[in-house]
Amino acid sequence: MSVTFYKYQGTGNDFIIMDNRDGKISLTTEQVNDLCDRRFGIGADGLMLLNNCDGYDFKMIYYNADGKEGSMCGNGGRCLTRFAYDIGIKKENYKFIAIDGEHEANPGNNGWIHLKMKDVDGIHNYHGDFILDTGSPHYVKSVNDVMRVDVFEEGKDIRNSKDFEEKGINVNFVENQSKQIIVRTYERGVEDETFSCGTGVTAAALVFAHNDNGFNRIEVQTKGGHLAVEFDKTGEQSFQNIWLCGPATFVFKGEVEL
Repeated sequence: MSVTFYKYQGTGNDFIIMDNRDGKISLTTEQVNDLCDRRFGIGADGLMLLNNCDGYDFKMIYYNADGKEGSMCGNGGRCLTRFAYDIGIKKENYKFIAIDGEHEANPGNNGWIHLKMKDVDGIHNYHGDFILDTGSPHYVKSVNDVMRVDVFEEGKDIRNSKDFEEKGINVNFVENQSKQIIVRTYERGVEDETFSCGTGVTAAALVFAHNDNGFNRIEVQTKGGHLAVEFDKTGEQSFQNIWLCGPATFVFKGEVEL
């Protein structure tokens, strides 16, 4: 079976995307893992199917590079929105469904896509670091010089530690600067550092949000580029109207034999 695929990336977080509105594509764990392999496959951090869904512009099905269906992917959601527009689902405002519930998205300025994330109702202290869920579970650790951190080794150790080994957790190392935060992320399912992680960037921005309630915008730098997170802080540890903002770019398309 020959299938057309599309490659998109959002700040270096790259994805294989397939148009599955006819429902004919069904992938095994092994097939997804092989397609995402960077030496023997197409190569990507994850794979997404764009499906039809009553009441929504589309449904997002997301698989991690290990082939298993994953939790919410923020950069993936922005790339899938751009893909929907490119294949003719043209909207000023999108409403789609993902594994963590309903999302909105809209094109912003300069080719950016703005994606509404789920509300967050708690940030938990964990031995001086922080844990929260932004559609995917995240561990946030403050560091002084993030570019000197061995993200692979330190992230792997935390992700596979006793409290997180069974379900896994994404691990974010964050340097707080005066006008922005810098974030590097070890992603479960990829089991390596990625150039950017949308739900991780969102988690880091909320952890480093100002104490005053109301609208905030945090500028974020990742290895793959610049993002921003906008939100309303409604309480000491609660946030609503959270938007992940950043670029989503078509890379190439091709045919693959399954």
